[in-house]
Amino acid sequence: MTLRIAQLANFVGPVSGGMRVAIDQLGKGYVAAGHERILVIPGERDSTTETENGIVVQVRAPRVSRDYRMIAAPWRALKVLERFNPTTIEVSDKWTLSPAARWARHHGVGSVLFSHERLDDMLAGWLRAQFGVETAVGALNRRLVKEFDAVVVTSDYAREEFADLGANLWKVPLGVDLETFHTGAGEPRDDGLVKLCYVGRMSHEKNPELGVAAAVELHRRGVPIQLNMYGVGPDLEKMRHQAGNTPVVFHGFVEGRDEVAQRFAASDVSLSVCPSETFGLAVLEALACGTPVVTSNRGGAHELVDASCGEYGPPDAVGIADAVERLAARLSPDLRRAARLRAEQYTWQASVTQMLALHESLGGHR
Repeated sequence: MTLRIAQLANFVGPVSGGMRVAIDQLGKGYVAAGHERILVIPGERDSTTETENGIVVQVRAPRVSRDYRMIAAPWRALKVLERFNPTTIEVSDKWTLSPAARWARHHGVGSVLFSHERLDDMLAGWLRAQFGVETAVGALNRRLVKEFDAVVVTSDYAREEFADLGANLWKVPLGVDLETFHTGAGEPRDDGLVKLCYVGRMSHEKNPELGVAAAVELHRRGVPIQLNMYGVGPDLEKMRHQAGNTPVVFHGFVEGRDEVAQRFAASDVSLSVCPSETFGLAVLEALACGTPVVTSNRGGAHELVDASCGEYGPPDAVGIADAVERLAARLSPDLRRAARLRAEQYTWQASVTQMLALHESLGGHR
């Protein structure tokens, strides 16, 4: 059976961010497997473009910040669904696009919620408080699991948010582009420094300041380190002040995935320390380049790192600094080979195969 899968998304990160990468890689896989794919995203104006990886429909949407737009009027996205008549829909937004589930139910179309974030921890981080968040998120999730035919999560940590809600839960780990991110992209220079890197958005929901705090702690201990920060975001200037005289270099946005791979490969250790990350594509990208990773001891990123390829610690300056010191003490070519082997366990083909099995199970609703 040929499926016609509509992917609906409000990109809430940079266009090269993790959610965009995941949606694009899955979409390419659907097309490669012989299915039809329609990607519905916000844009400056309404447009429809046919590409080798399916049809891309931009829905006119307001700008909500300098970098992002959001489909604030879901009926615009529903009109696209009416036009293309999909067999299943895949929604990557729990807020403004959730009405698509009701549209799908009314039209006998299978619906999948792809849960890219864990709302309880994410909102607690944004609001800097836990009070009231659990109740509000619990109510939203109970509604979502009733409206959608299935919910996809990428880690056990992400699964916890839907525990005991009766959801049709599918755990589908994401993959990594093993051709772009590879050990031949480079290697760290032997100059006596432990070269650390952070690649991602400079915004507190990603906890980049925790990496800087760990670098400050390591510098205080006299550990010869340099932390290279790659990315942009609203907390950049705040972290420059936080770093003080610690050897932390802010390089700004890195253009192109090949260049990102080179930055990972040139590092001894990559820091992906956000304790509320539901998966952590940056972890796999670093590992694929042969760079071991330090994570927090909770969150989805932690599930990707074992003793063969990295370390982890409590999400505070001392805990992460301790993990870096433990890992720095065992840096070796064998460790870098083990990192690559770990990444090779996560392929996009495996992710696509699982997602297609889900879509095929729901496609018979028509």
